[in-house]
Parts: sequence; structure tokens; C-alpha cells
Amino acid sequence: MAEFGNPADETQDAPLEGSPMLDPSTLPGVPDAFQRLWTPHRIAYIQGETAPADGGCVFCQAPAVAEEDSLVVARGELVYAVLNLYPYNSGHLLICPYRHVANYDEATLEEVAELGSMTQAAMRTLRAVSGAHGFNLGMNQGKVAGAGIEEHLHQHIVPRWGQDSNFFPIIAQTKAMPQLLGEMREILRDNWHSGSSD
Repeated sequence: MAEFGNPADETQDAPLEGSPMLDPSTLPGVPDAFQRLWTPHRIAYIQGETAPADGGCVFCQAPAVAEEDSLVVARGELVYAVLNLYPYNSGHLLICPYRHVANYDEATLEEVAELGSMTQAAMRTLRAVSGAHGFNLGMNQGKVAGAGIEEHLHQHIVPRWGQDSNFFPIIAQTKAMPQLLGEMREILRDNWHSGSSD
């Protein structure tokens, strides 16, 4: 007897004698072509449960978190570097001004300059400690541009390696993270400015 979804069975689309043709996609419990990797920990982020209880800005509060619990890896006068809690790759950093400002064109010249120099230091450090081959740098300005937190300016620094793309992100929309955030935090803190020219 033919089974739905069995590609080796050439009779799978043929209706049984005297029965109407059924569309397998309308049947409950019929397997489809997708595998699922269940990530229930992401629902807290999706539903906004990871936002501060007082409704405040996570980027305004991050610098005040106790050092042992913080993901901040470097502090400047006007900006700081923090590991992304939901990274695209190990070492994915965000450079944020301390001042609560939403858009790049609202930042002061001094903030822009320090954001640039902190970005350079982050790239040098990531290259030295992880051997990054390249980087994706960017800012998503506004929800329509992909900003997850649009009310506080932040620049992404995503280290890349020649072999960091495999079938997971392409087929399963899943990234395999080879290093825990806490481990990466300690490596970056201990080696900040490694390989820098200053």
C-alpha cells in the first residue's frame, strides 16, 4: 500500500480505487520535508521577556550590571563593547554609546569618533584571539531595517571565518556556536587591544 511522503513510491499520488484524491498537506500529523530544532529558550526573547522588568533600555542598563554577570568586555569614555546575547557567531559584539540615543545621525562627533576607534580595537582583538578572517559591521536603524532594539544605537561587529557557514544556517536556520558567552567574555576582557597598533 502506498504511503504519503515516500519519494521512492511512484504510486503515492495515485488515489485508491473509488476514493477521492487527498491532499497530504491538509492531513494532521503528516510529515513534511522540514526537520525541526526546537529552541524554547528563544521564546523569552521573542515575547520580550528578556527586557528589563522596569521597562528600561537594556543598553542603558548593561554598563551597570555587576562585572561577574555582565557581558561588557571593554569600556571607553563615551561608548562600550558588549557581547550580543543572541550572537550570529562567537565573539559577536555590539558597540553602544552610554548615552541613550536612537539614530547614528543623532550621535555627537565625539561619540562617532569613539565608536569608530572602539570598532577598530574590537576587530584587532577578535582577530588576535580568534583568528577571524573577516567581519560584518553594521547598524540596523529602525524596525523596518531589522533593528531588534531600535531605541538605542548599537553597531554590530560579527567575526567571520572561511569555514563558518555550513548546512545548518542554510537549511535549518540554526547556528552552531563553538564557544560559550562567558568564555568569550573572559578571553576578550583579558586580551582587549591585543594586536592593536596603538
